[in-house]
This record gives sequence, structure tokens and C-alpha cells, in this order.
Amino acid sequence: MAHPYILRVAALCLMLPLAACGLPIDGPKGEAVYLQAAAHIDEPEVDKNLPYCLVSLTPRVSSLLAANQPRLAGRFPDRRGPTTVRIGVGDVIRVTLFEAAAGGLFFPAEGGSRTGNFLVIPDQNVDDRGNITVPYAGQIKAKGRTPVEVQDSIVAALKNRALDPQAVVTVVEQRDALISVMGEVESANRFQASAAGERVLDAIARAGGLKGPGQESWVMLERGGKVAVSPFSAIIQEPANNIYVRAHDTIYVYREPQTFVAFGAVTTQGQIPFDTWRMSLAEAIGKAGGLLDNRAEPAWVFLFRAETASFANELDHKCVVSGGRYIPVIYEVNLRDPATYFLATQMPMRNKDLIYVSNSRAIEKIKFMDYVRTINATIQDPINTGIAGYTLKSLINGGTSGAAVIVSGSTTP
Repeated sequence: MAHPYILRVAALCLMLPLAACGLPIDGPKGEAVYLQAAAHIDEPEVDKNLPYCLVSLTPRVSSLLAANQPRLAGRFPDRRGPTTVRIGVGDVIRVTLFEAAAGGLFFPAEGGSRTGNFLVIPDQNVDDRGNITVPYAGQIKAKGRTPVEVQDSIVAALKNRALDPQAVVTVVEQRDALISVMGEVESANRFQASAAGERVLDAIARAGGLKGPGQESWVMLERGGKVAVSPFSAIIQEPANNIYVRAHDTIYVYREPQTFVAFGAVTTQGQIPFDTWRMSLAEAIGKAGGLLDNRAEPAWVFLFRAETASFANELDHKCVVSGGRYIPVIYEVNLRDPATYFLATQMPMRNKDLIYVSNSRAIEKIKFMDYVRTINATIQDPINTGIAGYTLKSLINGGTSGAAVIVSGSTTP
């Protein structure tokens, strides 16, 4: 039988904190941090559980997700070609006036020989009210109009004063209808919008092209207060996203390597890079090494993502759990169903997605039994040590029965 002192020490070490038994630690214990705080700031009890929507991956959900990709074409569906470039405030305008013959308003008969009946008015800027000035015609509205429309207005203002007047209006320098390209490009620039029309890739090319790898580059387009973002590779490989740029557009190119996080019963846990511009859920699970067949429950694969409130409403009108712009959504993926594997190959991953694979119920029971066995072994080790020491002492004292005890493993002397 074990010595009572040994049993008391073993029981004491089990009941006391580990530090009380002299075991080293690498910092203060959690309860010490909590108890020594001067103040505890916590949310009300009702707010401790973050509300979320649980959505099962079905063919309908898969179709909605495939259509709700970050793309330029989805945000700017206008497929019209080049638009007319109109005059704006600050543009430099040149006006040339013609009369049919001498003796008119601008070319008197006694004026002598001339090379032609035309007059070039000095270049002028469109003023802050959007006007230019033409002699004898006064203020002519130019802002928001085409050169032809300005010409017609000048002729209409002069027709009762000049001899069959004609006018030619030329935009010498555009300072209003510009396109800006900034960010991770070789030469950030602002340039005039072309009447022939340019697409997004043309504008990026005029700025010298990308600095970094295409699969890590994103393109943000701002137009009229609306903003759209798309992977650069999507603009190349999906031509519908290579839309026409317009005057006053701003293109910003930036680099953002895409990653996702995998937790739970997968081979590789942690942050994992895409290493490509697009990835499906099935590919992401494969990149994480797949499910652990001795732990994972294939029916409990979950993908955590923040969706916009409008898209969450498309998933289900009941998916309204907060008044914010984004809704926490958890997609439930049942990989026990063979058909779900096809849906998983179509479900697109997003940057910063989180995949969690739950353990099976059987694993939780096994872990509990292992815990019980560990506790039992912890209790038995000092007892067995005491028994062995007591038996060894008997052997040293010269009894042959002690040797018999050791060989047989019995505690009987």
C-alpha cells in the first residue's frame, strides 16, 4: 500500500494550481489578469452573442453566389460604346469666324487685300459659369456642350449682323474631361478622354501598366459616386469587365494577396494564400490538406463571411439580424451528400473567408475518455511510485519474498 504522505502530496498537486506545485509558467495566469484589473468593460448580456444567418449551400444559393462576384460589369452594366466628350469649365477653346464676302461685320470692303474672310479669336478658357465670349455675339454657353453645338449658337447670334457667318470651334486643351489612373502602375497619370473611346485596360496601359503580379492586383473604378472593384485577372479573362472608361473616371490599382483561414478538423490550419486570382470552396479545402478522416464530420463544414445586407436579403428575406451594412453569414456545407461536392466546386471563395470543419460527435467522446484516462494515470503514478519504493526497501532489507513480489508484480510480501 502506498505511503499516506505520497497519497496526500498527489492529491494536493491535483487540487492546487499548477504553479503551487512549482511548475514554471511563461506569464501571468488569466484569472490574475482578470482579477487585478481596475475596471471591467463588458457589453450587456443581450449583446454578447453576435447574431448571424445560417444558410445551407443549395443550387439556388450557389447560383446567387456565382452571380454576386466583385466585378466591374456587375456594378456598371452600361455596355454603350464611346460617349461624346463635352466641353467643361477650364477647357481652352479656339473660335474661328468666317464671312461670305468682304463688306460684312468682320471684313469691311475697304480693308484691302486679305488671304481669306476669316478671323481667329484668341484662345480662351471656359469660365466658371461655363461661358466663352465671342465679339458681337456676347456670352456663349459652352459647358456641357459639344463643339458643334457651340458653333451653332455662335452662328445664330451673328446671323443678323454678319454676312452668312460660319464658325469653327476647336478644343485646344481639355482640362475638365480627364481620366485619372493611380496606384500600383508604372506611371500614374491624368489624360484626356478620347472621343474614339478607351477601355479600362487601355487606360492602365497608358499609365505604363502594372507594377506587380496580375493575380495579386485589384482594380477599383470610381464613377459618379459609385465604386466597383474587380480582380485585374477578371478584366483580362472575362472581357465583359473590360468596360469603356468615361470622362471624370478614376482608376485605382492596388495589390492585395488573397488569403483564407482554415480551422478545425483539416490537415493544415491557419492562414493560407490563394496563389491565384480565383478559388472555389472545394479547391480551398483541398489546399488546406482536406478533411481529417479520423476527426472530421463531413456534414459540418462551415464557411464564415460578411455579406452585404442587400445580398443577404436575396439569400433569404428573413436574414436581417442587424441594422448595419453587412450581415454575418455562415454557409453550411454537407459533404456527406455527393451532389454538394459539385456545388462546392462552383462556390467562389472571397478574400479573408474562414473555413471551419467540426469534429464528429464520436471524437468528442473519445477525447473525454482520453481525459479521464489521463486523470486516472496522474493519480496512479505517485501511488505506483510509492509501492515500488516500498517493495524495493523490503528487497534491500534482505527478504527473498521481496524479490518474489517484484517478479510477480504482487503487493503481497
